[in-house]
Amino acid sequence: MEGNAGVACFYFDFAVKEEQSLEEILGLVLKQVVGGLDKVPEKMVEIFRDRKKAIGGQRIQLKQIVGFLQDITSARRTFICMDALDEYPARHRMKLLDLLNQVLQGAPGARLFLTGREHIRDEVDKNLAGRAVTRPITSSGNDIITFLHAKLKEDTMPHAMDESLEEEILQNLPKTVSEM
Repeated sequence: MEGNAGVACFYFDFAVKEEQSLEEILGLVLKQVVGGLDKVPEKMVEIFRDRKKAIGGQRIQLKQIVGFLQDITSARRTFICMDALDEYPARHRMKLLDLLNQVLQGAPGARLFLTGREHIRDEVDKNLAGRAVTRPITSSGNDIITFLHAKLKEDTMPHAMDESLEEEILQNLPKTVSEM
């Protein structure tokens, strides 16, 4: 393995979760991993050229993306970070975890770092079958209140809310969030 490690990150944005396909997610991870290489593997260049020649151009298939990730991460220590996994739709999350497991099986030097709320922990444990160690992290009420104060200070229409509404928000929202 080379001395330098590769790093790739992906953030699951709840606002566009339906637009984030498996091909797009893993394709962006692959793009970051390849971006850290001195040279793009010739096999990859050939496949992209062939796909571009097709009528209308074609994207590479998910199977090929996983294969490229396996090849590259098996030759170079690579860290893949996926933030807010719980924001990705559950109906697609299991397939994503399965594909990530395939990458890890083909590349023992690859490491995966996932963040997400507690409710997805069983999915991660089940699909990554011993390849993942989970640690619970919880927020405290003070974190949420601090965040709310900061957001309320950024309010562009401060006169639209009176003190009683602000107080109600600061009392009720932290309780609601901590129960999620």
